[in-house]
Amino acid sequence: MTALGAAYLASSASAVPERVVSLNMCTDELVLLLAAPEQVFSVTHLSQDRHEFPFWRTARRYRANDGSIASVAGMRPDLIITMGGIARDQGRLAARIGSEIVILPYPQTLEDIESATLQVATALGREERARGFISALRHLEATRPATSTEAMFLSDGGLSVASASLDAQWLSLAGVAVPDNQGGRVTAEQMLVDPPTAVVRSDYREEQASRGQFWPGFRFLERSVQTRIVSTDGRRWTCSGLSLLPEIMRLRRAFGQ
Repeated sequence: MTALGAAYLASSASAVPERVVSLNMCTDELVLLLAAPEQVFSVTHLSQDRHEFPFWRTARRYRANDGSIASVAGMRPDLIITMGGIARDQGRLAARIGSEIVILPYPQTLEDIESATLQVATALGREERARGFISALRHLEATRPATSTEAMFLSDGGLSVASASLDAQWLSLAGVAVPDNQGGRVTAEQMLVDPPTAVVRSDYREEQASRGQFWPGFRFLERSVQTRIVSTDGRRWTCSGLSLLPEIMRLRRAFGQ
């Protein structure tokens, strides 16, 4: 927890915010899942894009902001939630308009996801709401498949995930093991010469033409008789947060776990 976040929780533990704004798409996810609908006042414009965010319909119920405190100052929020930090002048502006701030660190582990969930829920006065999500995450961990299928995670342009990454930790809950030598960009030649047995392929913006979508490695995989391809909702992997809970269950079923 950041110093600003701790200060907020200490000073207003009994106060329930009524005008909450989120300045980061990943905190949009947490706020929309944890807050009471009437508490939410503004979310980022990115979360209102159906190509970017799984809960875009819900996000469109609220005012959009551009991720800056300046864009929400006129809304007079009593609580601002963001991730990764803010510039000093933005902090001064928040103080000037009387807004408290919760700043979450970028998560690196599943434990970080749990911590962020509880921190945001506490700031919202919605601790009971958090318990359901935390219970669901712990259930996935407790029922982690005893055996794993080795599979490469591939997204636009052949990007993969490292075995120690947060994404790999989520995949392990689905019974999917990421190869130790993965991470970064995979070459199309590698797919041609040594195609993997299984691939979890992100469908992020799959319907849009882009250079990444025309990566030759995808064509090699589609022609490979030895590679099994399982698609996954790429929007849910952008933040690697709570929205992955149902996706992990779906992947378990897809891999017969």
